[in-house]
Amino acid sequence: MSDLLDLHGQAMGEFDRRVREVRLDQWALPTPCSDWDVHDLVNHLVSEQLWVPHLLAGGTIEDADGRFDGDRLGEEPIATWEIAAREARTAWLQPGATQSVVHLSFGDTPASVYLWQMTFDLTVHAWDLARAIGADTELAPDLTGAVLEWARDQDFSGGALFDPPVETPADADAQTRLLALTGRRP
Repeated sequence: MSDLLDLHGQAMGEFDRRVREVRLDQWALPTPCSDWDVHDLVNHLVSEQLWVPHLLAGGTIEDADGRFDGDRLGEEPIATWEIAAREARTAWLQPGATQSVVHLSFGDTPASVYLWQMTFDLTVHAWDLARAIGADTELAPDLTGAVLEWARDQDFSGGALFDPPVETPADADAQTRLLALTGRRP
């Protein structure tokens, strides 16, 4: 499981690096996620990180009572991201965290599956954020390769999470194939 924890740390680092590059005049820029601007995208990831300690401690969506909903960024969005990311990462690194069961909206799930989902989301959204703000869009090849391998086994059909996959050249790298799997056009 330490390999997955390492990948998660790497994915969090990729997203973190881009968040720290967001300038004051970029928060309203559009992202590849058509419903979100930069503010909305970062808010989504902050909210996801805020859920982690709660869920890993055995909490449920119902007993959270909406406290992670809405705009969580406040007046200092980068600082808010830093705190949420640190707290989530600390929760993941607690002994036994990845062997627990979390209570997600679609049912009880092994924490290791939840960790894969979080790693996937951080990776793909790091690219989205980089693209939106004009930052370096190149992600670590070992990260994108591992996340692509995991994502290929997931059923993304029938949901509204992503646009339909797009075609890629036969010689496309792992990052391009991962993004294309989620309907993105790198």
